[in-house]
This record gives sequence, C-alpha cells and structure tokens, in this order.
Amino acid sequence: MERGSTILVDRKPLMVFLVLTFGISWPLFLLPLAFRAAAPDVQQLVTMVAWGVAMWGPGIGALVATRFTAGQSLRTLNLGRLGQKRIYLWAWLLPPVLGLLSGVSTVAFGLARVDTGLSLIRQSYEGLPGGLPLPLWVVVVVQILFSVTLAPLFNTLFALGEELGWRGFLLPRLEPLGQWKAILLSGAIWGSWHAPAVLQGLNYPSAPVLGILMMVVGCMLLGTIFSWLYLRTRSPWAPALAHGAFNAIAGISILFLTPFDTTWGGTPLSPAGWIGMALVVAWLAATRRLPVKLAIEAATPVPAEPVHA
Repeated sequence: MERGSTILVDRKPLMVFLVLTFGISWPLFLLPLAFRAAAPDVQQLVTMVAWGVAMWGPGIGALVATRFTAGQSLRTLNLGRLGQKRIYLWAWLLPPVLGLLSGVSTVAFGLARVDTGLSLIRQSYEGLPGGLPLPLWVVVVVQILFSVTLAPLFNTLFALGEELGWRGFLLPRLEPLGQWKAILLSGAIWGSWHAPAVLQGLNYPSAPVLGILMMVVGCMLLGTIFSWLYLRTRSPWAPALAHGAFNAIAGISILFLTPFDTTWGGTPLSPAGWIGMALVVAWLAATRRLPVKLAIEAATPVPAEPVHA
C-alpha cells in the first residue's frame, strides 16, 4: 500500500520471520561439521536429517511471525487453499523441463558430453554383490519414473516448509514494493539462506565461496518461477509441489553426462542451467504472465483480517 509517495511495508513481522528462519536453519546446516570425524555413513545420515529439518525453518518463522507478531490468523498463509488447479500441472512439469534444458546447455557449452554408456549408474552398482540387479535400461527408466511421480509428492512435505516461508509469507509481505522487486528480493534472501550448506559443498563443490553468490543468482531465477506459481494460485502448495519436483528430477541429466563439474553445469542451479531458467522467466514476461495481473489477484484474495488473542 502507499501513503503519498511512501511505500509501506510492515517491517516487524519481516524481521521476526528472518531472525527465526536463519536462527533455526543455520545451526542445523552447520550441525554436520560436528561429525566430520564420524564414519561416512554417519555423516551422510546426520546431514540428511539436519538439513531436512532445516527446510522447515522458514515455515516455522512464517507461522510465528504471522500469529504472534502480525496478530493475524494462520489462515492468511492460505494452507487451506489450492487456487487454480491447472497451475499444478505447470508446477509438476516445469522442473523436468528445467533439468533437460540444463543438460542441453551443459553439452552445448562443452562442459560435458553425453554418456551413452551411463557410466555413473554402472559405477554406483559396482560394489553390489552380483552387480546390476536389473538390465541397465530398466534401472534408468524406473529411476526416472519414480523421480517424476512419487518423489515429487514425498518431497513436497519438506519443500512446504520452505515455500510456506519464502512464497507464502515473505513474497506477499514484500509485494507493496512491486511484484518484480518482491520476487527478486525474496529470491535473493532465499539464496543467501543456503550459505552454510553451500560452503560445505552443496551444488558448487569446487567453488564453495563463489557458490554463495551463484546460489543467490540461481534462487532469484528459480524463485521467479516459483513466485509465479504462488501468485497465480495464492497458495503455498503450488510452489511446494514445484520445489518438491525440482529436488526430485532437476538433476536427472547428471546421469547422462560425463565428465563434468556440477559447479558449472549439469543442474539448473549451475551457470549453464541458468540459461534454461532465464528462458522460462523471459517467456513468462514476454507472454505477460508476469507480473500477474491484478484481475487474477482480485479473483484469489488473501484474507488479512487481524485477530486478537
């Protein structure tokens, strides 16, 4: 909202949200460092559990800031809303497209070549007694089918913790700045939130320090797509499904490439992968899907009445 030429943003709930989000998640991101001397399987388990719980830091921050700081009903986060059902098809299918585009751009820029022998999968089964339990093509097909069907649904339970915060709470709170500013700023904050994990090798293992900036850029691009899904539905469930599908399938091109460094190519969050995300964002802007028109927003209102304890 505006008063004269001054844009009003309620800063207190935002500050509480950010303090809780980073305060909960960053210690969990750093927890694996305390187990550096442990066996590899223990390190892997601790990282998986700690980072999985950390994904709910933004969600907890959103719940607390909404109810206790802003004094609003939790219904304003729209967890009970789905919005336009057809948008969920976009949420499900865009991540595989981004994964495919990242693989194509990686090969096109000479960062990797197509691995017709699928050596990565072969190597992963070398230690098993008897080798591959099934023909190689069956293993690949099963893995891809699982990644595009059941895995996104399972991942959505964890991704909702992030999307409830980033898109369900932060994005609408920043909207008085303008849609594009809100989208890009929320994406930049989302990217910086990953810093402790990136420093430990997440996504950019060969350039962990530079990787923080690269993660910010990647999350601004990906966050624009997720924000579009939220703005069209006014529901955190649409970006949560897309986030779950992204985590499940977006890196699938890695199975078909060799040799390469995931820091620079092979995934949508790598510089080579930014091209595909930028093309999708450009398409959303060129077709006037972004910014989302007020008519759509008016058709999907967000209840904002305060409640009193």
